[in-house]
Amino acid sequence: MGNWFCDADSIKNRGLIFGLWTCHQYCGDVTAALCTAWVLGIGLPYWWAILIPAATNILWGFLTAQLIADPATVDIITPEVRIRQQKLDAKRKELEEKGLTAEADEGPAPISYRAALAIPMVAQYAVAFGFFKLTNYVLFFWLPYFLGKNFDPVTANLIASLYSVGMMPGGIIVGYVSDLFGGRRAAVIGTFMALLIIFLSVFATCSEKLTPVPLLIMLGCMGILVGGPNNIITSAVAADLASHPSVRGNNKSLGTVTGLINGCGSITASIGLLAVGPLQDNFGWASVWIFLIGCTGIGTLLMSPKIVQELSGNVN
Repeated sequence: MGNWFCDADSIKNRGLIFGLWTCHQYCGDVTAALCTAWVLGIGLPYWWAILIPAATNILWGFLTAQLIADPATVDIITPEVRIRQQKLDAKRKELEEKGLTAEADEGPAPISYRAALAIPMVAQYAVAFGFFKLTNYVLFFWLPYFLGKNFDPVTANLIASLYSVGMMPGGIIVGYVSDLFGGRRAAVIGTFMALLIIFLSVFATCSEKLTPVPLLIMLGCMGILVGGPNNIITSAVAADLASHPSVRGNNKSLGTVTGLINGCGSITASIGLLAVGPLQDNFGWASVWIFLIGCTGIGTLLMSPKIVQELSGNVN
């Protein structure tokens, strides 16, 4: 995606483009949840709920493997490819002056993790995303269990799927709004996180007293508030960071930056998930929501330098 959508118009609308693109993962979440509800509802063995999504994933993986990753392989010259070719030409001239022969163009070498961390704000986004991802994981994995206290398993699974449904427009909304404000993605993400803290505070005080209709509305809104930042950080924000002058023209830098942010996020989230069970057993569900409020607040604070920079008028 980063290799293909790199012209001036695409960069201007990067948030919307990547927000639309990231809907695919939640289509899978919702489909799997509905599949599970259907399997349980008709009395099939539980392993059908694993087998059907797995078979679909294998088929879709085969289709994805047919996509063309680098426009240069089909002689399409994008701005990034042009920069890469200019760097290659400069390298060839330098080698020719030394009497050496330039090797065939195999593209730029991937950047190291150290080089990726040296890009401004990558480290902060990587850690902040971990706390946001932890909030997402807790809500995604524990909601059916939480709802199971008041609903049967099929109904609880269907209600919980509304959270994933809300995550789809979340990325589109954050991306579009950040484009409207000239790419000020950190400021928009910070606003969404502040609203999420309010919703989590309501859950901490009266989640077990909510009737189904308010519960459905809140879960949909929380899906938007969580999904928007999560989607944009690993797509449009990563593409913004990988466009830093130090790695501009390297079509492999985006993969490293995205992998670093996602990897750090998964590590932080997996460690944080270990606290949910003991908190719920010893202090009740209110403590879990308070824990998520703290995680959301810490993640937002880690982004505060970028938020302040954007609000002061300096987007880059």
